[in-house]
Amino acid sequence: EVPQIEYVDRVVPVPVQKQVQVPMVQTVQKHVEVPQVEYVDQVVHVPVQKQVHVPMVQTVQRHVEVPQVEYVDQVVHVPLQKQVQVPMVQTVQRQVEVPQVQFVDQVVHVPVQKHVHVPMVQTVQKHVEVPQVEYVDQVVHV
Repeated sequence: EVPQIEYVDRVVPVPVQKQVQVPMVQTVQKHVEVPQVEYVDQVVHVPVQKQVHVPMVQTVQRHVEVPQVEYVDQVVHVPLQKQVQVPMVQTVQRQVEVPQVQFVDQVVHVPVQKHVHVPMVQTVQKHVEVPQVEYVDQVVHV
């Protein structure tokens, strides 16, 4: 009888730590100088208009080419800045004891059985006729 070996495995849960790096957002104040505009009003005297007889002027139509002005607008995307509060993540190292497992193997010789195919020999009886030779001896007296 061959001794049997039984392996018993034990699963030990090991906690997995995930580390995520979160970028730090810094806000910086920027000073911008805004030019001040000052309006100065100036009083101008407008002369009083008098009525004067003006001779009749004959108007003649004249064709004048007026250049056409085309406005091309270009839309520029201005990014919108948002301020978001990001929590500070602190990582702490923790000591975890991992048990060491040692396997001790014992080699056991197990005989190997070989299968050999032996041809089967069949003996068949076969009738063969053998001719019989008959010797007839004659005795001659001399």
